[in-house]
Amino acid sequence: MTDAIQSRRSIRKYKPDVPVTREQLNRLMHAAMLAPSARNSRPWEFVSVTRRETLDEIVRIAPNAHMCASAPAAIVLVAIPQTGLPEGYFPQDCGAATQNILLEATAMGLGTCWCGVYPREARVAAIGGLLNIREPKLAFCVIAVGVPDETPEPRGFFEESKVTYIE
Repeated sequence: MTDAIQSRRSIRKYKPDVPVTREQLNRLMHAAMLAPSARNSRPWEFVSVTRRETLDEIVRIAPNAHMCASAPAAIVLVAIPQTGLPEGYFPQDCGAATQNILLEATAMGLGTCWCGVYPREARVAAIGGLLNIREPKLAFCVIAVGVPDETPEPRGFFEESKVTYIE
């Protein structure tokens, strides 16, 4: 797992001619559903997108997801805020599910880029309208998926100055 954590990058350019299979996408969503959630509420659903026209429409309505223009697939994580108790933890829960997708994709040799949708109301509405996501559900994020066509340098690093030790 440490290898996937250390080698994960946000990929913004993909090899568009190399498809992502349904089996690969299912493996990613399987990993997402293994994420922890408050009281095992699992406040998520997923929309798998491989239709080129839909990926292009995502780019048009969510410019921060411009990498979907070359990605052969995307996973849209759909949050269900009212699921379970305690209420209000769906952003953490969905973030954990998203991170599992990113790490599993890296372990599989795929690249991803996490594109925020929630809490931007206009993006939530636009992506929701495109994919027929109805309240109380909401589009949480778009994750572009594909074979990387770039190798970005690492951006994360350990900063001990941001750690407080209580011993």
